[in-house]
Amino acid sequence: MKSSNTHKGAAILILIFSAIFLIITGRFLYIQSTAEIEGVNLNEWAEKARTSSYSLDADRGNIYDKNGMLLAYDRPTYKLYAVVDPEYSRSEEEPEHVTNPEETASVLAPLLNMEESEIEERITEAQEDGRFQVEFGSKGRSLSQDQKEEIEDQELSGINFEEESKRYYPNGTFASHIIGFARTEEGHLTGVTGVEKQMEEHLREEKGEISYERDKYGSKLLNPNEVLQEPEDGHDVHLSIDQKIQTFLEDAMATVDEQYEPEKIMAAVMNPKTGEVVALGNRPSYNPNDLGEVDNWYNDIIADSFEPGSTMKMFTWASAIEEGVYNGEDTFKSGSYEVSGSTIRDHNREGWGEITYDEGFERSSNVAAAKLGYDLLGPEKYRDYLSAFHLDEKSGIDLPNEGEGRVLYDYPIEQVTTSFGQGTTTTPLQLMTAATAIANDGKMMRPYTLSKVTSSENGEIISEKEPEVIDKPISADTASQMRDLLGRVVSGENGTGSQFELNDFSLGGKTGTAQIPKEGGGYLTGKDNHIFSFLGMAPVEDPELLMYVAVKQPDLDATETGSEPVSYILKSVMENSLHYLDINPDQNNDHKVEEKEIKDYAGKDVNKTEDELKKNFNEVTVVGDGNKVKATLPESGTTMLSDQRVIVITDEPEMPDITGWSLRDVQRLAEHFDLQVESMGDGYVDKQSIKEGSQIKEEGYLVVELSTPE
Repeated sequence: MKSSNTHKGAAILILIFSAIFLIITGRFLYIQSTAEIEGVNLNEWAEKARTSSYSLDADRGNIYDKNGMLLAYDRPTYKLYAVVDPEYSRSEEEPEHVTNPEETASVLAPLLNMEESEIEERITEAQEDGRFQVEFGSKGRSLSQDQKEEIEDQELSGINFEEESKRYYPNGTFASHIIGFARTEEGHLTGVTGVEKQMEEHLREEKGEISYERDKYGSKLLNPNEVLQEPEDGHDVHLSIDQKIQTFLEDAMATVDEQYEPEKIMAAVMNPKTGEVVALGNRPSYNPNDLGEVDNWYNDIIADSFEPGSTMKMFTWASAIEEGVYNGEDTFKSGSYEVSGSTIRDHNREGWGEITYDEGFERSSNVAAAKLGYDLLGPEKYRDYLSAFHLDEKSGIDLPNEGEGRVLYDYPIEQVTTSFGQGTTTTPLQLMTAATAIANDGKMMRPYTLSKVTSSENGEIISEKEPEVIDKPISADTASQMRDLLGRVVSGENGTGSQFELNDFSLGGKTGTAQIPKEGGGYLTGKDNHIFSFLGMAPVEDPELLMYVAVKQPDLDATETGSEPVSYILKSVMENSLHYLDINPDQNNDHKVEEKEIKDYAGKDVNKTEDELKKNFNEVTVVGDGNKVKATLPESGTTMLSDQRVIVITDEPEMPDITGWSLRDVQRLAEHFDLQVESMGDGYVDKQSIKEGSQIKEEGYLVVELSTPE
């Protein structure tokens, strides 16, 4: 017989197991009825585990020039990644993960410019670590559409792409100091310099988000509980910059930069009647698409202050005329001027004897300026005029990081030297702003580069800039008298600006040769160690354009003067720009550039059309071997200058040889065929990515390398 103890033990065990069973069963019943474990709602947990959230890209606003040319936009690029988790695949027959790391590495290596071993190691390490996917660093990012398609053609299992936006500047260095650049910060493209920074509030996009429940393969469930927040694109910004005038400026600066290798070049072109800045540039410059090596971030023409030199004299003379103390026929003894124990001398040291004040302006006499500012006006009154011309404050241009000069005016010697542009410093933009009063009948205009902001969705104008008169330091009569004096500087018998005379238009302006201070006091010596400048306006009686050019420390030959690199830029840009703006020439000369209207040649014989066009235009290019004309660029009805290129598109177009073309001609061809253009360098086309004779594919991609002619 079994002992009573055995029966008791069995009974106890039965009770224990029964209790455990009841507890577990009760727990299951509780979980089933409440769907909670230790305060965690299982339904909510499962829903969260099944839910995926993805951001929806939005585009940063575009930047355009005043004529609608695209200067900055978001271009899609792609990031490559490899899925390495075997559970992601639905079947062995159609794997959706990397099944052969060695083969995958072998195929990807030449396409990504990576070592096979590096790719294979990344994949195998990710698999061993139990990760879902792996990326390939910088070599696997910013891939173009062509690169993506080339990789997709290899049909590698587990290789996928994620689209990313990258800010793109189709014209490279073109106006880069105005446009600036944006880069990705915390998932957003964010402006760092220039208009990209200044207009961040308008350009910035707002990404959207979508979330839904899915299975382990990423497919939506039948009832996915989808939540969508729509993305919002940024607004578009339109600049006052005119692409054609900016191109004239870029080309001219590139030529001087190549030939003279100066420390800096600063130049800008403004409409003095409105304050619109239509072109602005600096050298050194940079390509915002490639920020690897940047020699100069700063927009020097608005940020850098230095002694203006003799360009300051136009404001000294204007102040004396306005105050009524000036008589141009009065004479003075040139050569030297004494003040507080110091001697001021004219630039030729001995002067020109007894001359009139008008002649003193033509010859850029320091002594005449000193007498006008210190003796006739007096230091206090002259100081008032410096403020009236806003030479002691920023211009207020709508670009970031504007600098300002300093009026050095504490002692008599400083009050005298300020009158002819030494000691006191200004930025070039401060001088240009002040000069609008002379060009615009006394009304001084605030400079601006931002014309309007529009909706990227429907083009509706959100805000628009209006010209702003910020002061009237002189009368219209004074301004007219000053323009006459400025004209004599260029075309007068004794003028210091004769090198700047234009072919077709009258020009008025003032040269400047500023010394460069050195550490420890004093100035640098030597012929090249100056900032050579010119501030001018044309046509001089009724100026349509105001331009400033400064070249710092150019490498001059023994026979060259500092005015030569400056005059090359100014003459090239002014002459071409005024013709482009259809301003009537007011000077007679032997070289005439005529205006011709392009007729409608559509459907006509190509050879006859080419012969007829060549009678009126110096450059005619036929695109393709077709017999009939499909279109002309520019289109019919357009008025062109006889020295500009006309492009004839045939009914069988092929890529022409565009060597020697200007960037604006390339853009015209690209717009017709809807090509995306990427340019590198400055000047004229030296190399092209689409070979001559090749088929032109719409929405294709054209890369051109530019170089400056010898």
